[in-house]
Amino acid sequence: MLNAAKSGARAFAVLGLLVAIAACSGEGQPRSTPVPVDESQFQSPITQVLVLGMIHSGHKESAQWGLEQVAETIRRIQPDVVCAEIPPLRWPAVWAEYRAAGTVSDSRVLRFPEYTDVLLPLKMEMGFEVVGCAAWTQEMSDARSQKLKALAVEPELAALNAEYELRSRAVESRHAAEPIEDGDPRVIHSQIYDERTRASLLPYDELLNDYLGSGGWTNINRSHWALVGKAIDDHHGQRILITFGAGHKYWLLDRLMKREDVQLLDVVPYLP
Repeated sequence: MLNAAKSGARAFAVLGLLVAIAACSGEGQPRSTPVPVDESQFQSPITQVLVLGMIHSGHKESAQWGLEQVAETIRRIQPDVVCAEIPPLRWPAVWAEYRAAGTVSDSRVLRFPEYTDVLLPLKMEMGFEVVGCAAWTQEMSDARSQKLKALAVEPELAALNAEYELRSRAVESRHAAEPIEDGDPRVIHSQIYDERTRASLLPYDELLNDYLGSGGWTNINRSHWALVGKAIDDHHGQRILITFGAGHKYWLLDRLMKREDVQLLDVVPYLP
């Protein structure tokens, strides 16, 4: 009797185990609806950033880095967003006028043929977003011009001006002894170009930044960077092209290389 009871208990236990296995494997019962997995918690989209150095009016004369080459490069990059050296408050009116009439009347934007002749037509063609990231205002520009004029004539600024000119000429002499082909876009987007630009602007930055106030080199670049950085934050996971004067390029690259949330791409493979 006892053996029969033990046999019955074992049979009951085996039956329970089989039921449990069937439940885990889905056999013997309807399958439940799969729960979608949110893959974003495992992998975030990569924000890709490229910096393209502009030479402004020089694009009209350059055989190697002309407006056609700039347009071809942007087409190859295929950006989602372009951070342009245009003040953010001016951009909406610039775009509205161009979209309606195909013209540009903004005096500052007219100085940049890479925007009037390339960026605006390509925005119509490719549909990327443009974000104005230039911190300049007319007041800042006027104040800087007045202070630079005063630097050359005011007696109390004579010592500062003399040191600035002495250091600037020394840099110019060194660079003149070792010239580079600075009209070639592959040179413009090289480390040696950035090093020479940094050296050329060092006297201006170290001696005149505080004197010029908001229009000083470090001061204005910090303001530009605040707008560029916000544009990157606002467009996470997209391909962002920064188009600023080539002189600003090293300054922007220094900051971009410190951001761990972006993939900084070399523009050279996209050049024509």
